[in-house]
Amino acid sequence: MLILLGLVFLLHIAGIVLLLAATINNGWWVTSIMSTDIWAKWVFTNGAWNYTDMPTSYPQDFLQAVQASAILACIFSIVGIFVFFAQLFTLAKGKRFTLSGIFQFLACLCIMIAAAIYTDIFHKNESGDYGPSFILAWIAFALTFISSVIYFVLRKKVREA
Repeated sequence: MLILLGLVFLLHIAGIVLLLAATINNGWWVTSIMSTDIWAKWVFTNGAWNYTDMPTSYPQDFLQAVQASAILACIFSIVGIFVFFAQLFTLAKGKRFTLSGIFQFLACLCIMIAAAIYTDIFHKNESGDYGPSFILAWIAFALTFISSVIYFVLRKKVREA
């Protein structure tokens, strides 16, 4: 059981790292001379990457929704790891991992909302590719979803044991 808890912990940490990398790192949309994340646009001029503000053509409401959802996903996942440890020592068997699973599921939903809005609204008629941070966001979605399911299954297993 201790090994299983360790693996669940590592999966949770991997999800947190990917969520933070996707939220902070530059590269949701990339071309050869431009890279955009959810915070700024970087343009390659004179042999260097230069920071510029987001274009005013971007719908600000949707951009703020993507930013808020990505930040909430990070917060929910980080709170979830602290709840995981608190539940190990304070709650009775059968009730232990429910709250951790809920926080992970909320993180899963938030990053899915952020990536889905970004996919639907931004860069529709532009040439370029989705960058590594965008891909990390979808991988983080999968990891947080798997982690939340494991927490709910683990709750049932602990209750039966």
